[in-house]
Amino acid sequence: METIGTWWMWLGFFVIVLAMLAIDLFVVGGGRKHRVSFREAGLWSVIWVGVSLAFAGALWVYLDGAMGREIANEKTLEYITGYLIEKSLAVDNVFVWLMLFSFFAIPVELQKRVLVLGVLGAIAMRTVMIFAGVWLITQFHWLLYLFGAFLLVTGIKMWWFADEKPDLEKNPIILWMRQHMNVTEALHEERFFVFREEGGKLVRYATPLFLVLILVEFTDLIFAVDSIPAIFAITTDPFIVLTSNVFAILGLRAMYFLLSDMADRFSLLKYGLAIVLMFIGVKMILIDFVKIPVLLSLGIVAAIIAVSVVLSLRRGISPDPSGSKGSSGSG
Repeated sequence: METIGTWWMWLGFFVIVLAMLAIDLFVVGGGRKHRVSFREAGLWSVIWVGVSLAFAGALWVYLDGAMGREIANEKTLEYITGYLIEKSLAVDNVFVWLMLFSFFAIPVELQKRVLVLGVLGAIAMRTVMIFAGVWLITQFHWLLYLFGAFLLVTGIKMWWFADEKPDLEKNPIILWMRQHMNVTEALHEERFFVFREEGGKLVRYATPLFLVLILVEFTDLIFAVDSIPAIFAITTDPFIVLTSNVFAILGLRAMYFLLSDMADRFSLLKYGLAIVLMFIGVKMILIDFVKIPVLLSLGIVAAIIAVSVVLSLRRGISPDPSGSKGSSGSG
């Protein structure tokens, strides 16, 4: 596997990630019952984006001195483009998490613990999938075409079913767990399991919070299958792929709490994400025939997301059909 990552760059990256996770878990109460305020979510969103961009800056400075300006510009652009793609596609995770927490009636103060574990699981899964994917591509280049076709079909399906809401009552994972596990009807604070005495024996019951955790991990896996091939259209350098992925995931939980009360205002964002997937799919299919510069790819992805957000916000401002202004209540 060809990579710009040296042993000390990998080590430095993991130290940064572990340090930030430790601060989140043990300083701001990530592992305890905790209600995340809009202000806290906004602050941590800014911090995570700032750390991600600072990493990009440090990467550029090092590469500029060690490998030259051209390599520094190329690799830093790949990192930023990959980060934007993963961050954009991860928004879909937010919508699914909102639906899951609403369906199981999970209070806001219990959601953070589930998402902390969900993020840790996502990092572990993506690390394995990224190294496996890079190895497969280096061995079988034609897999890029397969990934491209997969992303193109996924984008078309996302566009086609953008307004459909899945029926969680019929979700096969939920049905299977309820059939094969003892599950309590009510929550028990932030506990995933409780024990009840039945017939002189202690019987373990899973709580709805555990079901949500499993579903969060499963959705992370599903979205990883979509998003990881997308960055392979930009680069197959495992250092760039993993760092951009992990930094995008680490800021996802803060983004969830930031957007949880505003999700309905971004009704067209899924269409934008669908177009992004279709664009990246086509780019991968044509990768050996048409070379689309990374900077152009970054601009196109950023423009698609920005337009979908702006149109969503404009759509949310519905005019008063009566023509009156500032009217409230019935006269």
